[in-house]
Amino acid sequence: MVKTTYINAMKKRLLVSLSLLALSTVFLLEVRAEDHLLSILKSELQRETDQFKASGESTPYFISYRVDDVYESSTRASFGSLYQKMTENHAKTLTPMVRIGSYQMDNYREIAQKGMTSSSGAWRIPLDDEKGDATRMVIWKATRGAWDNGIQNLANVKSKAQVRVEKEDKSDDYSKEVPVKYIEKELTSAQLRVDSALWEERIKEYSAIFKEYPEIRSGEASFSFQRYRKYYVSSEGTEIAQNLSYCRVMVSAQVVADDGMYLPLYLSYFAYEPKGITAHETILKETREMAETLVKLRTSPIVDSYTGPAILSPEASGVFFHEIFGHRIEGQRLKSESDGQTFKKKVGEPVLPSDISVIMDPTIKSFGGTDLNGSYLYDDEGVKSKKVDVVKDGILKEFLMSRTPIEGFPASNGHGRAAPGRDPVTRQSNLIITTTAPKTSEELRSILKEEAKKQGKEYGYYFTKVSGGFTQTGRYNPNAFNVTPLEVYRVYVNGQPDELVRGVTLIGTPLSMFSQISKVGDKAGIFTGICGAESGSIPVTGISPEVFVNVIETQKASKSDEKLPILPRPQSNQSKETK
Repeated sequence: MVKTTYINAMKKRLLVSLSLLALSTVFLLEVRAEDHLLSILKSELQRETDQFKASGESTPYFISYRVDDVYESSTRASFGSLYQKMTENHAKTLTPMVRIGSYQMDNYREIAQKGMTSSSGAWRIPLDDEKGDATRMVIWKATRGAWDNGIQNLANVKSKAQVRVEKEDKSDDYSKEVPVKYIEKELTSAQLRVDSALWEERIKEYSAIFKEYPEIRSGEASFSFQRYRKYYVSSEGTEIAQNLSYCRVMVSAQVVADDGMYLPLYLSYFAYEPKGITAHETILKETREMAETLVKLRTSPIVDSYTGPAILSPEASGVFFHEIFGHRIEGQRLKSESDGQTFKKKVGEPVLPSDISVIMDPTIKSFGGTDLNGSYLYDDEGVKSKKVDVVKDGILKEFLMSRTPIEGFPASNGHGRAAPGRDPVTRQSNLIITTTAPKTSEELRSILKEEAKKQGKEYGYYFTKVSGGFTQTGRYNPNAFNVTPLEVYRVYVNGQPDELVRGVTLIGTPLSMFSQISKVGDKAGIFTGICGAESGSIPVTGISPEVFVNVIETQKASKSDEKLPILPRPQSNQSKETK
């Protein structure tokens, strides 16, 4: 679910941001004859702006319209049979923003613990409106609704300001940014099509593997392909129409242990286009390996709570950094007086070992030949995406920023993101962990065993796969995180083989856990995921090598008290006969 800039550069950045305001609109390449919807958005924006000015009543200082035009194809199978044939869905969602007051104080200001005071909502617009009359009506209604709500909220903001103590963070409510114009070609019908027959057969084949394993309670595979055409126009002069695509294949299965504990595993494959998805034979092979691991996991020993050394696999460390660190460097959170603001006062201070750096970079589209889920050209506030050096050689340098400033960081670095129908807030993109002192996997295992011996432990832990996690950043609850491992091994100091275990939940508080990170591996892996937070679910990526942690803390995972079925699964006998 961000502190930015070098401490010595704070004054310089303020001067730079002010000087940018004097620049004229930047026109980028790939501009062509604009499409029908973009023309409507621009004309309605101008009409609404003119009407507000003519009325003389609480004229907004800023208006923007964001439209997510999403075309999706998806299919799903279970145990070798289709549960959903390839289904196509097309929707256009308008998200208006009407800001009243000024850049310094407006209707989006936080009041106490209530968070942002304005929400624009989601408005569906027609798919086949050649004349544009119906679309214009929706835009008019959405604008009026946002304005009415904004008037009330601004009055509330002003009245509360008279009776509440002065804000800790005195930065403006919204930043001024350089307007841009970027228009990509419209999507063609050929770009929207997928080979339905091919992908229906493939996911049937992936999920059919689970029929061979009677212990597996559920086994599914799914395919989805989304084409986004994202529009953004604002009263500042920004005009954007950009295309994004996301293709995913998911394979998941679950067993239940005798004590009622549910044990899932999954595989996830991502590419921008269906042709970029991992090779069919590789997915079949990895699906079978996952099924065999699940069978072993069902009868593996359950663990007790533990404190001691551990190694996080590249996937696990990517999730780990995303949860315990990434959400705490999202600048908009740090403005909230209800947030714990873990790292807000630590710019220029060491937060990691001096050989480790953390980068957030939505501008890169691939890593090691793999497409990255968290990439985009412009964010959902019309700001060009930028690489952010969050931690450089262990020193905290910058935060991720949307157009909601915080003290010392008055400008966006292109990280205002949102799902359709939600207002953007600061969110993560492509998280990248690097090191100048990498260790091999063998070296990390030796370090793990030595540290376990020092701490009087028989073993350390190796976390292989995780399903995700959550974190709490507020002041009124414990500032903690929880990561859910799926595949975990004990690594014994006496040299006996690694042991698969179950029932582990990784917990802790961010500062104490972060201080225990000491070594990083030499081979990076990629975790592709969807992050859910205040502005909805957005695509993100974690790129990280293995990470050695001196002390981690675990607790027992929850389990069901459901009694196992008396009868075997229907496919069980057939599976045994055919094996």
